[in-house]
Amino acid sequence: MKQVLAKYFWGFNAKALKETEKILKDPQHPRFIERLVTILSRCDKPKELFSFISKDEFVEVWPKTKNYWRKIALESDFRDWWQTIYERLMQKYKPLKKPKGKPPASFLKIGRMIKQERIKKGLTQSGLALRVGMRQPDISKIEEGKKNITLQTLDSLCKILEIKNIEL
Repeated sequence: MKQVLAKYFWGFNAKALKETEKILKDPQHPRFIERLVTILSRCDKPKELFSFISKDEFVEVWPKTKNYWRKIALESDFRDWWQTIYERLMQKYKPLKKPKGKPPASFLKIGRMIKQERIKKGLTQSGLALRVGMRQPDISKIEEGKKNITLQTLDSLCKILEIKNIEL
């Protein structure tokens, strides 16, 4: 584990790596979230992260971790990416109670239209989210027709994507 930790805590000597290893084994440790954010901001392999902490621990500490991370960095693609990982884990471990069935047809049509126009403009979901002031996972849910958005959000998306008419 120490060798893998060294990938994410470069510049740490052996003693500091050993201390970090102890910290990551105890989610109640005062510096746990700080060290976890360091790993999350540098790691793009969930398998490696889950060799340090369990998936259950990640699900439990993610809300506090996300809040801490937001305080130290307002914008972070990695944080949004880990939020998506968290949401997927939540679906597996603690399924959210959602109404069964398909999203309304109008949501699907609007979502498809937004996706088509975003692709035509050469924007990524992250790029569009940044311009609208949303998170990338929210754009993904809108495009899938799984998110009920306000008229204000729809107006913002239409202005950015230059959508003039919406046919339902």
